[in-house]
Amino acid sequence: MSIYDYTVKNKEGKGVSLSDYKGKVLLIVNTATGCGFTPQYNGLQTLYEKYKGEGFEILDFPCNQFANQAPGSDDEITSFCGLRYGITFSQFAKVHVNGEDEEPLYTYLKSQKGGVMGKNIKWNFTKFLVDRNGNVTERFGSATTPEKLEEKVRKLLK
Repeated sequence: MSIYDYTVKNKEGKGVSLSDYKGKVLLIVNTATGCGFTPQYNGLQTLYEKYKGEGFEILDFPCNQFANQAPGSDDEITSFCGLRYGITFSQFAKVHVNGEDEEPLYTYLKSQKGGVMGKNIKWNFTKFLVDRNGNVTERFGSATTPEKLEEKVRKLLK
């Protein structure tokens, strides 16, 4: 299996094959709209705008598993992110990142790169960096800001 074997749901509930992203550098993030880390959307958008023309994509997966910090429908979340942070990168349907109902993509991501406290995702804004060949190269915790990832993204884009 590779990352390109997975299909995820977009915010309208339609399947999107990750093979559509072959050849791109990806940053996959589980997000929340009511979290202390929510302002990271600013940094994510800045990073996206700076490198999207070079083959960089951000895949945003809202998740309400941590302290009910992503309430609302997929449409409400998208509207909030657009109005508040001007998000233009891809936002997908809300997912679970841990447990019985976890999104299979996240099962795969966690199998490729465990975290400090094991494989489970500890909190919102955990980030996975994927190279142009679909390899999960690194995992970053919530406190790692998008600005701290810029050099790593730039290296993978070369």
